[in-house]
Amino acid sequence: MDSTQESSSIEVEDGRPGLVKRLGMGNSSPGFESKNAWNKPAVGDENELSIEQIFDSKKVPLWWEQITIRGLFASMVIGILLSIIVMKFNLTTGVIPSLNVSAGLLGFFFIKTWTKILEKAGLLITPFTRQENTVIQTCVVACTGIAFSGGFGSYMFAMSSKVASQVGNASPGFDAKDIKNPELSWMIGYLFVVSFTGLFSVVSLRKIMIIDYKLTYPSGTATAVLINGFHTPQGAKVARKQVLYLGKFFVASFLWGFFQWFYKAGDGCGFENFPTLGLQAYANKFYFDFSTSYIGAGMICPHLVNVSLLVGSIISYGIMWPLIEKREGDWYPANLPENNSLHGLTGYKVFISISLILGDGLYNFVKVMFVTFRSMYGEWKKKKKNESNQLQALDADITYDEQRRTEIFIKDAIPWWMAVCGYVGLSVISMGVIPTIFPPMKWYYILVAYIIAPVLAFCNAYGCGLTDWSLASNYGKLAIFIFGAWAGKGNGGVLAGLASCGVMLSIVSTASDLSQDFKTGYLTLSSPRSMFVSQVLGTAMGCIIGPCTFWLFYKAFDVGAKNGEYSAPFGELYRGMAILGVEGFSSLPHNCLKICYGFFAFAIAINIIRDRVPRRVCQYIPLPMAMAIPFYLGGYFAIDMFVGTVIVFIWQSCNRKSADVYVPAVASGLLCGGGIWSLPESILALAKVKPPICMKFLSRTSNIKVDDFLNT
Repeated sequence: MDSTQESSSIEVEDGRPGLVKRLGMGNSSPGFESKNAWNKPAVGDENELSIEQIFDSKKVPLWWEQITIRGLFASMVIGILLSIIVMKFNLTTGVIPSLNVSAGLLGFFFIKTWTKILEKAGLLITPFTRQENTVIQTCVVACTGIAFSGGFGSYMFAMSSKVASQVGNASPGFDAKDIKNPELSWMIGYLFVVSFTGLFSVVSLRKIMIIDYKLTYPSGTATAVLINGFHTPQGAKVARKQVLYLGKFFVASFLWGFFQWFYKAGDGCGFENFPTLGLQAYANKFYFDFSTSYIGAGMICPHLVNVSLLVGSIISYGIMWPLIEKREGDWYPANLPENNSLHGLTGYKVFISISLILGDGLYNFVKVMFVTFRSMYGEWKKKKKNESNQLQALDADITYDEQRRTEIFIKDAIPWWMAVCGYVGLSVISMGVIPTIFPPMKWYYILVAYIIAPVLAFCNAYGCGLTDWSLASNYGKLAIFIFGAWAGKGNGGVLAGLASCGVMLSIVSTASDLSQDFKTGYLTLSSPRSMFVSQVLGTAMGCIIGPCTFWLFYKAFDVGAKNGEYSAPFGELYRGMAILGVEGFSSLPHNCLKICYGFFAFAIAINIIRDRVPRRVCQYIPLPMAMAIPFYLGGYFAIDMFVGTVIVFIWQSCNRKSADVYVPAVASGLLCGGGIWSLPESILALAKVKPPICMKFLSRTSNIKVDDFLNT
């Protein structure tokens, strides 16, 4: 959701690194200083030297030398593996933890192993540098970012007839004009059209944001710290140990997924449907499903996010939905198809979740915009008032590291005319191509979107640099309401709103991602040109790998099935938003609007309180965006993630230093192992190889006979 860390973040339903690229939450106090952050002594034998002094004896490769064939091959392999993991999370809960540490460790391990083999054979020509490592990291994150921003589990899947039928055949938006079923050809074409535009929207402003304004970009800075550490003698030793931990837990998680497969011969079978807290709790989606992937995700995400998820599941499935269910026949018609109509209980779940998401998103949108414009105005006023004195002060106070980094960063400039021509050219192509894919999306809708997108992209990139919050999914939701209402009912307004969401989300998201990567490149002496090219190449990979990965899941499993393993829950949420934008409040069930008002106000109030109280108190107040996710999904994955946070808490209590070093590696191993098992599982499903055993639990009072159960 809009939500999804670096430093440890979560992306929800749409994003990338940042304390919830889909949660859109970040560290408001990132802990990184824009100046002199590198004056601290480094560990080990280099304790008297700054970072760039440690690397001073090493030549900085030219920008085209930083992009290598082996690096691109490694990026493609790692990109495929991580795209499978992101896709699994997309289609199960929509909660996507940051995979930056995983990408960094895997990239370092891949090339280090490669170079060591060649070195022993006497064939090594080009050493592995931190600049090449940065290019790999950038390429991988750009590739896997498409698996998120492509909307395969959200806006794109919301266009399908399957989601439309789940909303209800009699519900608004079931017209043929509002439906577009997934097909590999149009998905790849659409992503190639919309995914590159954002790269050109802010590239010319990189010097202003990185050098002039000295924006911190905490996620980009954290990635640079990771990469710089890998390439120091002491850091390389730690990295090898981290990779060893990652490998052990990857294998264990993968084998556990393989073992679980044997017991999943039918619907509702297997360990993932184990009623650990009792059958009544299981019926209300409270159970531990033994998912190592979500335990790993819980270890990566901050404690507050995991606790917020659990609190949200208790409030919704533990209290609210059972109470509303008792109003069946009063508040909503009785005997509606279970989980298949926005006019029944599902409507309350969908729209109340949306109200929390929109309340939290609106507050943070206004807040970040205010912080952004206030900061920009302050910088402009300061420079205008005393420009000459300021320059003298900067020159006098500049460090060796800053001087070296600025020199490299400015040297390989990207011409402004190239950015303008690229953006205009892609805009024209989009106006011609997108209406052929989505007929309700008129060319002038796209023109308006591309005119306002650069402003929003800059604001998002600037705000992300200040707070580490990417609000890309919020801009996408805003587009749903604006363009859906513009197209109107009966004219494909639902489809137009969802398609415009993809356009806006892609532009704004890639712009902030590129800015984060420029910060990483600045701190590792990587050329802006190599960063830009690696982003382009990674995005191109993602435009093919992302749809192909989704297609594998789509063909192998019953994606979108209400009670299935891959229910793609955000598809229904996004379609609900589009219907709300077209139909207005008339689409809501009885009394739902009043409850939505209450939760919308609740989300804003909680955020205001969080910003007003001291930090030591704020860390105990739940996050509305995180609370909203289980309102629709249930508490099963929240329990998994809470187990992960308990493991980390105990580990930190026993040995904080060890936990800080190895928790990311262990979590990445658990997360990746369980996620990668989805690949052989899908291949087995396509080959029609079924598990041999069904392990299922039934109540003593159940009317199902054993013989009937076995026959099913």
